[in-house]
Amino acid sequence: MHVQEWLETVPAVSIYLLVGIVIGLESLGIPLPGEIILVSSALLASQHGDIDPVVLGACASAGAVIGDSIGYAIGRKGGRPLLAWLGGKFPRHFGPAQIAMAERSFEKWGMWAVFFGRFVALLRIFAGPLAGVLRMPYWKFLTANVLGGILWAGGTTAVIYSVGVVAEAWLKRFSWLGLLLAVLIGLASMLVLRNRAKKAGEGAAPDSSPSPSPSQPPQPGAVAAGD
Repeated sequence: MHVQEWLETVPAVSIYLLVGIVIGLESLGIPLPGEIILVSSALLASQHGDIDPVVLGACASAGAVIGDSIGYAIGRKGGRPLLAWLGGKFPRHFGPAQIAMAERSFEKWGMWAVFFGRFVALLRIFAGPLAGVLRMPYWKFLTANVLGGILWAGGTTAVIYSVGVVAEAWLKRFSWLGLLLAVLIGLASMLVLRNRAKKAGEGAAPDSSPSPSPSQPPQPGAVAAGD
């Protein structure tokens, strides 16, 4: 069952709680589809009047800020062993390459890595715990956490809700022809992006053919095989 179809069967209060809890756990450092849940809920709110987008955005913002703060506390207490343990449990998200990338972002941007990390799926999981491990001053973390959490959660809710309202009115006006056109445009965009990604991957692939070894100059006094 599609996420949005399942959400349609859930009461509004449960959706508020679900969004807040899932985003909170994701911000805490557990790999969960927080952004998918938020987008689906905001789109659902645009089609059903019993879901208040303001309350939805507030719950998402609260989950983001609280989850990040708990993750910061856990990271500060657990330190490097915590990252090693997470790497064993979630190697795709907390592997050495992912941790190194996140650390470089923190070293380069400082508290702004927490703020902008809210808009990047991988850094959204890392931001809280890693800021604690690296012992970022809490006031800096809290400032970036609150601003980034509210802007990401509230902004995403507002944008998706507005797009959903416009799309629903447009589809009603053009009936099934509009829906068919929207599906075709979506498929065409997906194919174009997939083709570009494939070409970029082929262009970036390193040449695995062994390079010819340089010929060794003859050693003094060596006798040629034909002599």
